[in-house]
This record gives sequence, structure tokens and C-alpha cells, in this order.
Amino acid sequence: MSEPAETLDRPLPERVRGRVIALAGEAFDGLTLADLPPPLRQYARFTPSRRVKFGGSAMAAALESDTFFRHRVGAVQRAVQPELADAVERGAPLPAADPVEVAAAAFLLRPTGWTKLVAAAGEEAQRAQEERAGQERERELSELREELARLRESTKGEQERSRHELESARRETDAVHRKLRSALADVRRGEAATRKARAELDEVRAAAASAKAVADAEARRLRARLAEAESALEANRKSVREGRGIEETRLRLLLDTVLDAAQGLRRELALPPARLRPAQTVDAVRPGEPGPQDIARRALSGDDPALLDQLLALPQAHLVVDGYNVTKTGYPTMPLEKQRVRLMGGLAVLAAQTGAEMTCVFDGAELAAPVLLTPPRGVRVLFSRPGETADELIRQLVRAEPPGRPVVVVSTDREVADGVAKSGAWPVRSTLLLNRLSRT
Repeated sequence: MSEPAETLDRPLPERVRGRVIALAGEAFDGLTLADLPPPLRQYARFTPSRRVKFGGSAMAAALESDTFFRHRVGAVQRAVQPELADAVERGAPLPAADPVEVAAAAFLLRPTGWTKLVAAAGEEAQRAQEERAGQERERELSELREELARLRESTKGEQERSRHELESARRETDAVHRKLRSALADVRRGEAATRKARAELDEVRAAAASAKAVADAEARRLRARLAEAESALEANRKSVREGRGIEETRLRLLLDTVLDAAQGLRRELALPPARLRPAQTVDAVRPGEPGPQDIARRALSGDDPALLDQLLALPQAHLVVDGYNVTKTGYPTMPLEKQRVRLMGGLAVLAAQTGAEMTCVFDGAELAAPVLLTPPRGVRVLFSRPGETADELIRQLVRAEPPGRPVVVVSTDREVADGVAKSGAWPVRSTLLLNRLSRT
């Protein structure tokens, strides 16, 4: 069914718009989600009052643009007020009907001439609103007149009370003025007494200043005498210290002379350090003592931590550790930083127990940046330079040692072990050091 091409030349009156939106909110319950215009689907789960509150503007726009939705809302209005709906479609609304309901029904049903019905209903609603506003103004004006009459009656009483209070205030003011004049006279007498007291105070201050000057002079004289006494005491102390210092200097010079003479005599006679002990002069059969080579052979063939202790017990022993070779054998899942910290902690304990020199070498190629750390006491920590491996640095350390010094290299790398063995060092496996560190 085509609708008459009629449009409103002004917005719906506010009361009519509110009634139309309320009917639209009630129409939601009879519609499926697909029947609702897309902008209104988000309000489908709301109660009618919440739909009116939050979706009123959207529902007003949908009623104007969506014919299907307007027809469904008109059906709700027809179900609520069927007689009014029939009368509006005939173009003859009921004389006693509410103008707002008539305008809402005309807007939704859109019969011929509906715009005139909406305009007439809007004018009637506006006129009724103005009448109610005029009645309200008349009521307020009547209340204001009654309030004004009460205020006038109360004002007369207030004026009388104010007149009596003014007379009383005038009498009190006269009494205050008399008291003020008396107080002014007392103030003048007090000012005269104050001037006299000030003159006496000035005389006392002058006498006190004179006495203070005499006391200051006496204090300066006593301070001067005290300074003279302190100077004499310091001179005496200085003379005592100088006498004592001369005697100590003479004694120290004599001791230095004797020591220098003894050292000069030892150099002149070329006396070697005493190596022979009296017990060594006794002729006896001595058992054979194992050398570093014998201990090294045992270390290469076993994993007993005691073998490492025997090597480190050799005089001036030097332990060189291939750091990452040991840590990646013992605890490979830990980060490199924690591997280094754990190994150096164990080497520090081992150095304290054995007294041997210890050097731990790490490959610098595995570092993203220079490592900042403080090596533990008794352990030297070295990183290979760029372009150099830890194996090459270990070989350099072994070659730097004098022939005959016991050097123990800890590494599982066969190439490193063969290389240091050719230079006179004794290689041991990483597991031997790990077993020894687990006992600390």
C-alpha cells in the first residue's frame, strides 16, 4: 500500500514524540531480531523504559525512515486503542480523545491528511500546556501575594523591634563613649609612666654597657695570658719531640748501616742461600718419590678427584682451565653468565684449599659485548681476543711457563690435550675437575 506523500513542515511536538517513542519501545517484544532495523537491534534485550532512555533518538529516526517498523508500531497502537485508531483512519478523531494520543496515532498510521491531524493535535497540546503553565503562574502569583502580605506584617513587627533596639544601642553607645574617655585618660597616665620607666631603663643600660666594657677588657687580658701559656707549653712539647726524634733517627741510621753492611758483605763473598739442612747429611736409604709424569699418567687414566689433588700439591703448580669446555660438560642448560659464575665460585674454593695458581680461560668469540666481572680471589680470568680461540690462548699460557714447572690443563678437547702435552703440560679431563668441585 502506497502512503500519501505528506510530510511535516516542523518537528513533532515533544510530548507527541515521547509518546511515539514509548509505543516503539513496547513494539520490540513482538518483533524478532531480523524484523528490527539494524540500528535498533542493540536495544532488543533492553526493557521498554531503558530502550526509551538510551535508544530514543535512534527509534525516532527509524520511525521516520523505516515504513515496516512504523507499521509494526502502528499495530501496537491499534491494539492498545482500537477505537481511536479507527477514528483517526476515518479522519474524524473522537472529540474527547487526548490530542497527544491523536497525533501519535496519526503519525504512525499515516491516513490522508495526517499532517493536519498532527499539527492540530500539536497546537492543542501546546495550548493545553500554555493553559497549565498559566494556571501554574496564577497559583504561584497567589502564593507570592500571600507571602508578601505575611512579610509586610512581619516587617512591621521587625521595624518596631529595630526601633527599640536602636534606642537601646544609642544608650549603650553613650555609655561606651564615657568609658572610652575614661580609658583615654588612663592611657595618657600610662604613657607618662612608660616614658619615666624608659628613662630609668636607659640609665640601667648605660651602667650595664660600662660594666660589660670593663669585663671584656679583663677577658681579653686573661685570653692573652692563656695564649702565652699555651705557646710556652707547645714550645716545650716541640723541644721534647725533637729530642726524641733525633735519638730515633740515630738508632734507625745505625740499624740501616748494619743491614747494608751485611748485604754488601753477602754480595762481595757471593754467598748462596743455604739449601743444605743438617738432616740431609745423614746417610740413609730414601724411598723413591713420584714425579709429575707419574701423577699425570694416573690422571689421564682415571676419574678419581684425588689424582687432581696430587697434581695441584706439586710445588708451584699452575692449573689452566678451558672454561666453556668444563661448564658445557657439567651444566650445559644454564646461561653462559651463570655457567661462568658457578665455575669461578668452585675454582675459588679449590684455590683456597690447595694454594695453587689458577687461570680460567673463556672463548671471547661467544660474547656479544665485553664482560664486566670481578674475578674471585685466587682465580685469574682471561677471555680470548677477537679472532683468537680459547684453545690458542691456552697454548700461549703453557708456552709462557718455564720448563719444569708443573702445569695442569683441564680440557676434554683432544687437540688441546695433545698440543699442551707437547709443550710439557699435563692434560686432564673436564669430568675430573667437575668431580673434584662437587666435593667442595
